[in-house]
Amino acid sequence: MARSATVAVPEDASTATGAGRRTQRRSEQLAGMAFVAPAVIVIVGLGIFPAAWATLLALQKWNGFSEPRFVGADNFERMSRDTDLVAAAWHTLLYTGLFMPVSVVGGLLLAAALNRRIRFMGLYRTAIFVPYVASAAVTGLLANFVFNPEVGVVNNVFRVLGLPQQGWLEDPSQAMVVLVIMSLWGQLGFVTVIYLAALQDVDTACLEAAEVDGASASQRFRHITVPQVAPATAFVVIWQTIQCIQLFDLVYTTTRGGPIGATTTLVYYLWEQAFRQLSFGYGSAIAWVLFVVTMVMTLVLVAIQRRRGGEQPA
Repeated sequence: MARSATVAVPEDASTATGAGRRTQRRSEQLAGMAFVAPAVIVIVGLGIFPAAWATLLALQKWNGFSEPRFVGADNFERMSRDTDLVAAAWHTLLYTGLFMPVSVVGGLLLAAALNRRIRFMGLYRTAIFVPYVASAAVTGLLANFVFNPEVGVVNNVFRVLGLPQQGWLEDPSQAMVVLVIMSLWGQLGFVTVIYLAALQDVDTACLEAAEVDGASASQRFRHITVPQVAPATAFVVIWQTIQCIQLFDLVYTTTRGGPIGATTTLVYYLWEQAFRQLSFGYGSAIAWVLFVVTMVMTLVLVAIQRRRGGEQPA
């Protein structure tokens, strides 16, 4: 009768194997942390830490030099009584109402016009996108050059045509319109590129079938193209809404909030309070309220888009 032989593994060998695995696992974790560390430092340094500091400042009264004094919710209560803040909010809404529809509709129409095979199409697409990569300083200088009431290009053309001269950036009733025009010049390229990418996914079979059924070009565009680029439209609306709320650089390089405060937007007013009036606590409170408003608006727009997407037939 044969006996089965068992081979005993030395305890020291199994212990060494387990220790080696733990060491390898630990080294892999350290390597992963080393790769992630730069991004974490950037996020903490440029995002979390400033947000936490702004929260602390919003509860204090501090001018940057004296000892900060805790005031609780006084800065937030002050916002409800600040008529200049209300005016800045109204100017921001006015800018959004003028800029948003033209930006979305104009970008879609430009994309539809460029979504075809014609000569020099690459040149046209590049020319439309180039203004988007220009800095705000360049856009501001261009606005001053074109719309200067005395030596601007537009008023010189009006003078040649015998038309009355306009105040443009120095006229409270026209300055916001000029900002919208310059913003459209700079932002339409981005919207056009987004829609151009979305148009590549439009079902050509549906378009061809509709054409065979006798649908006109406008009907095909309205009933087939527009619904199929709805996700791109939702992204554009959310993105452009955030850009409208955060409008600052163009105002800073052109009107500085004037004339007579006609172009003072929320972010520019925040900057004035924090860095010109040295009311860092009040400026931080405005920043937090602005962040909450932006977040709520974004979530509402996303929810609306998801509901509409869910209602569309498969």
